[in-house]
Amino acid sequence: MRLLKLVPDNTNIGFVRLRYWAFGLTALLTIAAAVLVGVRGLNFGVDFNGGILIEARFPTPPSIDVVRTEVDDMHVGEAGVTTFGGSNTLSIRLPLPNSTDEGATNRLVKNVQSNLEAKHPGVTFNRAETVSGKVSGELIQKGLMAVFLAVFAIAVFSWLRYEWQFGVSTFVAIVHDVLVTLGFFALTRLEFDLNIVAAVLTIIGYSINDKIVIDDRIRENMRKYRQMDMRALIDLSVNETLPRTVMTSLTVLLALGALLIFGGPVLRGFTAAMMLGVIVGTYSSIYVSSSLLISLGLTPHAAPVERKGKSGPSSGAERIR
Repeated sequence: MRLLKLVPDNTNIGFVRLRYWAFGLTALLTIAAAVLVGVRGLNFGVDFNGGILIEARFPTPPSIDVVRTEVDDMHVGEAGVTTFGGSNTLSIRLPLPNSTDEGATNRLVKNVQSNLEAKHPGVTFNRAETVSGKVSGELIQKGLMAVFLAVFAIAVFSWLRYEWQFGVSTFVAIVHDVLVTLGFFALTRLEFDLNIVAAVLTIIGYSINDKIVIDDRIRENMRKYRQMDMRALIDLSVNETLPRTVMTSLTVLLALGALLIFGGPVLRGFTAAMMLGVIVGTYSSIYVSSSLLISLGLTPHAAPVERKGKSGPSSGAERIR
């Protein structure tokens, strides 16, 4: 039985010669994503905004404007009504009541549910969540801190593990991956909650895993081919790891595709973020971070060398740290 090979063994793609196009596309995507996040903002869920979230499933697809008007007539505050998953499921966001009494929140939720049941017989409620403003502020702070610390720690690890050029290229690639993901959520207005923060952290982990494999191969080839031109060396290293990169990304995308189709609306945002992150992370590892090493001045002659033996004449053998 022949093994399936998505990438032939003799593949020799010139990735480095496309680096300026890749740098331009990366800069364009990063700037566009930053502008989208700054101008449109993210559609924060209850986890970050605070308030009450009621998910209602109607027997027939209702009009969003009609449901919004019905909720507003209850005088429970400005309501945000959007579809969630299918067209017959609505997500209703409400502000917290002025009273600090926990019973006031429960009464508000029951009041909304009973009114909707009276006007839409057969409606069911999948969930009702409440998050206070103080808790939501803490979640935003801790979520941002988790992302930035992860990016910084990974960049420092690459710097200490290899050379400073690897740390800089890793930082650039991961920042690009994170910003593009955030820009996607700003563009599509998908709900951004703690599940998406988990997805962003997972994307960072996937991206660095892919990049470490390529960086390790680059360092190995720097030991073996100390006189090789750096452009040819990076092309060789990326092509040697390309079958592993393509196979890993494809299998992950297949699993995420099944989760997107069968996972339901609750996991849709998480899955969409992961799929985009895998694609963007693979692109940045192959085209951006590796080629950026050339622009940062990395050369194979800079690899540290230590000769074997503590005394006596050298045998000519060398050990690369």
